[in-house]
Formats: sequence, structure tokens, C-alpha cells
Amino acid sequence: MKFNQYYLECLSHASYLIGDESTGRAVVVDPQRDISEYIADAKAAGMTIELIIETHFHADFISGHLELAEATGAKIVYSSVAKPEYDYMPVADGERYSLGQVQLEFLHTPGHTPESMSIVVYEHAGDAVPYGVLTGDTLFIGDVGRPDLLSSIGFTREELADKLYDSLHNKLMPLPDATKVYPSHGAGSSCGKNLSTELWSTMGEQRLSNYALRAPDKPTFMELVTEGQPPAPGYFVYNAILNRQGRELLDESEMPTAMSYDEVRAAMAKGAVLVDGRTPEEYASGHLRGSINIGLEGRYAEFAGSVIKPDVDMILMTEPGRELEGKNRLGRIGFDRVIGYLAEPYRVMLDNQGDTQVASRLTAYAMDERMRAVPDLQIVDVRNPGEVAEGTIPGAVSIPVGQLPDRTGELDPSLPTVVYCAGGYRSSVAASLLRARGFGDVSDILGGYGAWMETVQNA
Repeated sequence: MKFNQYYLECLSHASYLIGDESTGRAVVVDPQRDISEYIADAKAAGMTIELIIETHFHADFISGHLELAEATGAKIVYSSVAKPEYDYMPVADGERYSLGQVQLEFLHTPGHTPESMSIVVYEHAGDAVPYGVLTGDTLFIGDVGRPDLLSSIGFTREELADKLYDSLHNKLMPLPDATKVYPSHGAGSSCGKNLSTELWSTMGEQRLSNYALRAPDKPTFMELVTEGQPPAPGYFVYNAILNRQGRELLDESEMPTAMSYDEVRAAMAKGAVLVDGRTPEEYASGHLRGSINIGLEGRYAEFAGSVIKPDVDMILMTEPGRELEGKNRLGRIGFDRVIGYLAEPYRVMLDNQGDTQVASRLTAYAMDERMRAVPDLQIVDVRNPGEVAEGTIPGAVSIPVGQLPDRTGELDPSLPTVVYCAGGYRSSVAASLLRARGFGDVSDILGGYGAWMETVQNA
């Protein structure tokens, strides 16, 4: 059997290629939108991709099922509960599919969404113990899928939590201890609150260590899995809807259009957003006024989708040579309105120094001094509520970065403002957004809350 796991750190997304080496037949599960790696790997192994299996309608990324179906002729598979607006192959609960020696069994496991399913993989048809189970967003390593995402329109979180408990206890937990568990997401995903950095585990290990599986009864389980969830990024509903529909296909080889400085400014005057994909450090040293810093080195697509609306035109500013990467990573969440990129960005900044500015970034020590010296200092904590609950800077206003675009009215743009997060990536996003919206004196904290706490404790 060929079994490949693909993992996108920037979206904490896992996808899979499973093939039977005796027949050359293969399937792909929960593919990312840029599909070239699956096609290349299948070709190298002498395999033909015949099914594209979706565990559910994803909210955190745009699946590559349409792209992969167009490229390979493979059928798209969902549980029979799902109703996508394109041709698909429905599978019933308990239905099996043979690739030759390799066997797949489909289990309906609703709870994260009503149509969620898991796929049990047998290396050989007669095996008593499965090789593994692909659990989608139903069961994670250390966690379970959250039942409160808005993708499940028409269901309450309590209804889905009830279904999730039954799916886990009646469908997944009866699997043998040695069964490997392969979820669709890992640590950092907003689809849960306690996901492990480990990319796989076993059913036996999860029964012993997963807090949700150790809940003594259904009411306790429902309370545990519904409380303390991080805010869902703003693009989640958009993605959940788009994954149900037909849409334009992504051409991952198509470069965005090179744009001059004058063209960029003209587009920005009409509402386009200039996305600066450099690191916070590079951005701070010099950037064009009005640009938003969302670094390619971090969770780029996720935070772009959190602070930019999907119906807005975008222009990219990156290190030369990374423009295609920037476009494709936005495409992974369906943000296809990249109208171009700024050509020769460093020459542009040099030639337009009056339109170029630096960003203030305070050390934790400097922040402590500023708090003492500036009585009307406006402090904004852009971490998630769970992080804030563990401690915050006195006087800080809590606004998660993904909520900031809709909540800037709660802040006073005339006041000196300091923004912080855990490390400095989210705070740079937030600070750049506030500057673009007319806040005159904005800084963020190098090293974030942890650095500030260390400074205060050692003072």
C-alpha cells in the first residue's frame, strides 16, 4: 500500500494519497487547492487517481476536489448526507470500496458538520485490524472537531455536539487500539482548541489521553467541547459555502500581473488592499503607507482571510520571486481577487520616500517605560480569549485580530496605541491595519505578552 500524508503548516491542514501498489489505483482525501504534488506523486508511483474523497464541507480552506477532478477525471466522493452543487458519488454509512488489496470503509461521523465522515483503511481485505482511520475534523490528536462553526447552518452547537459524542463513541472508539488515527488538522487550526503538534496517533493512545474521549458522560462532553473555542476566522463561512458550489478553478502556474507604483496607488484609491507579505521586521524597517503586513513566513492565508473581505481586490508586495506563492496561498482559501503585484518594491520605496514609513516596534522594557510615561496609552490585546484568560497587560482592551476590522470603532484613533499578541506576528498585522485606518501613533511589542511578562517579573 502507498500511503502519503501531506501537511501544510500555514493552514495546519493534512491531506492524503492512498494507493494499491498491486493495481495502481489510488484516491486522494481532503486535497488542498493547488494539486500538482498529488498528481506528480501518483505519476511517479505509476498510479491513477480515481476518487477524490471529502470528509466534509471544509470551512478553513478551499478543497482541490474540482481542480483534481478536472485534471484526472476522478469522481468526487461525499457522504450520502452531503448535497454539493456539482456531480458527486454519494457513499452510505458502512459502505466499502476496493482498490484491489486495499479496502476503504466509509463511516458517517456527524458532529463537526452534519455530513462529516471518516474513512477506515485496510491494507488487505481480510485484515482484522485496520491500518488506520482518516477522521477528517471529527477526531483530532488531543482534541475533537468543534461543533459550533457557522458552516453548519440549521443546526445548533448543542445538536451537533450531541451527534459528535455518538459518532466518537459508536463509530470510532470501537476501532482496535492499534488503528492509526490520521486527522485533517493539527496544532494551530481554529477547528479545535487543543490540537496536538503530532500528525498521527492511535485509537488506544487517544482513548487514554484525549480529554474529550475521557469525558465521563455526554453532558460533560458537550460542555467540554463547546466552551473556550477560539473565534472562527471571518472567511470560514465563505469557504464552507464555496466548497459546496461550482467555482472557478485555480491555475497554480499563472503569475499575477506586474503593476507599477502608479497603477498600485490608483487601484488602492478604488478600494484595493496592498498586502505586504514580508516579515514583521522587514515591514517595520520600511513599507508603503496604507499597506497591511501579513507575512508569508506565518499563517498568511488564515490572517489574510481574517482581516480582508473576500470581495476586495488585493495587490501583493513580496520579496521578489515570491509573488506566485503569495497568490496561490491566498487561493487556498478562495481569495482569488489578486489583481497583481508591485514590481520592483524596493526601488519603488526608494523612489517614493515620502510615501514610505517605518513602523514602531517596542521592546518589552520600552513598553513598560511607556506605560509609566503616557497616562492615556491605549493598549490592545489581539490574542484569542483563551490566551487572554491566562493573563493580560493591565488596562488592555481585548479584541482578537480577526475581529479588529469590525471593531476599530471601539478604539480612539487619536490616542497613542500599542498592540500586542503572543509573539509579534499577529500584532504586526493588527498594527498595520490600524495605521491603514488612520491611527496616527501605533506600535506593537517585540516578543509579545511573554516578553513583557518576563520583563515585569525581572524588574
